[in-house]
Amino acid sequence: MPTFNFKAMDSSGKEVSGTLSAQNQAAAVAMLRKEGYVPTNVTAADGSNKQSGLNMSIKLPKLIKPRVKAKNLMVLTRQLATLVDSGLPLLRGLRILAKQEKNDTLRKALIGMSESVEGGSTFSDALALYPKIFNNLYINMAKAGEAGGVLETVLNRLAEFLEKAEKIKNKVKGAMTYPIVVLCVALGITGFLMVKVIPQFEKVFSDLMDGKAMPPLTQAVINFSHNFADMAPVWAIGIVAIVVLLNLWNRTASGHYALDAIKLRIPVMGQLILKSSISRTTRTLGTLMSSGVPVLQALNIVRDTSGNAVLAKVYQSIHDSVKEGENMTPAMERSKVFPAMVVSMVDVGEETGALPDMLARVANTYDDEVDTAVEAMTSIIEPILIVFLALVVGTIVIAMFQPLVSIIGGMG
Repeated sequence: MPTFNFKAMDSSGKEVSGTLSAQNQAAAVAMLRKEGYVPTNVTAADGSNKQSGLNMSIKLPKLIKPRVKAKNLMVLTRQLATLVDSGLPLLRGLRILAKQEKNDTLRKALIGMSESVEGGSTFSDALALYPKIFNNLYINMAKAGEAGGVLETVLNRLAEFLEKAEKIKNKVKGAMTYPIVVLCVALGITGFLMVKVIPQFEKVFSDLMDGKAMPPLTQAVINFSHNFADMAPVWAIGIVAIVVLLNLWNRTASGHYALDAIKLRIPVMGQLILKSSISRTTRTLGTLMSSGVPVLQALNIVRDTSGNAVLAKVYQSIHDSVKEGENMTPAMERSKVFPAMVVSMVDVGEETGALPDMLARVANTYDDEVDTAVEAMTSIIEPILIVFLALVVGTIVIAMFQPLVSIIGGMG
């Protein structure tokens, strides 16, 4: 019996490889799918295809850049959901979208998916060929939709999920844009005054004061200007070094967990990050469960897509508890991460059998809280930054006018 080398992905998205014996290549592919794997490369062990039928020698595209923006994926999902929901065959919908897609990476992926579906693969298998574009959440929801015969419904849910996630992200970005711009302007003005303006005033005052001592505030500003100009390269190198070291530390498991834990403890911002993470993960979990994905598999996907190591560890503990036959609520309560309201709502959802709906309500509630928190934070940060800018510039102006007052007084 011929032997085939294979590469495939398991239910968690990890790549596995090995060999198996089968009558032909199609039988080898069928065996892998029966075991729950998604085959990405199946070739004869001697390097030649043993049959001329289905060709599964599909390698993950290496020339395709993995960068696809969330907005592009959101638009694609909504368009595909609309086409499939209107009764258009999936293959035709993929080809239509491939023709009109402007993003080169996504267009090539759509062409590859069309060819894969035309060759007999399922839509979820075609998605799995591009793991850098479509994550485990996307692939598993598509697989659940195909298994239940409700792919159009699942695509609509995916589109709604991506749209809400993008909306929250844009809201946070939009709220932080103004404070960041003001802060950058304040730092730029301060740097310009310290490096260019203050030294010129110092020369003028040295001549006009005729050896007299500068006012204390003026001398302090001049000293700061000297230190700022002399130490600017050292500060720049120090900042770059700190950023590089933090990035290197963040790549380790312990460092990543520690930095994510610190983020959650930052005043004001920490609560915003926590609420946003809870909203995203509960919506993900509810969407997966309502689409028919098994709860343990759904918890694994939520763990991997949580975006925060602390929450990922919590969802792993919830997964382990559920695997042992326990409900989610006790593990969530033990974590001390989820607020009491979330724990109570999940508890009610488990008791009534309406957990996906309850998780969606939790997500909606926290979406509103994130909106409120962003508005409150913006309303606090803006005046603080304006006052900070006024104090910096005002102090420098007063410091520069004090010698002029002394000189005018001496002349009088």
